[in-house]
Amino acid sequence: MFSNSTKYAIKAVLYLAVHSSKAHKIMIKDIAEPINVPKAYIAKLLQQLAKRHIISSTKGPKGGFYLDENNRNATIIDIVNVIDGEERLQSCLLTSKECNSANPCALHHLIFNEKQIIQENLAKTTLEELSRHIKAGRSILPL
Repeated sequence: MFSNSTKYAIKAVLYLAVHSSKAHKIMIKDIAEPINVPKAYIAKLLQQLAKRHIISSTKGPKGGFYLDENNRNATIIDIVNVIDGEERLQSCLLTSKECNSANPCALHHLIFNEKQIIQENLAKTTLEELSRHIKAGRSILPL
């Protein structure tokens, strides 16, 4: 469902949600190692997210990436849309360009409603909410 880039971006942003603040910025090397993603790769993804204001960053000796109050209100769908594009979750599982409700592929009716539910859940789940779940031990930070 998600590309590897989106999975890595979600892991990195959740890491920031749990470990960063405006006063405690995290450098690329300190994000890449714990989530096991190459530095150059995660740097590119985080720069895309910062450019779209999903996360924040500061340059310089005390710089790094972090989440401010506004960033914490971003949702998982926001990350997916920046990295994979808005069409990713709406695309056909069999990659048929002609598949739609009027012209469904063989799997369309099996998963269309579930995909809608997943998209709705991703759109309403904030980074702050997931951060609280991880900090409370109700879920794990995927590494």
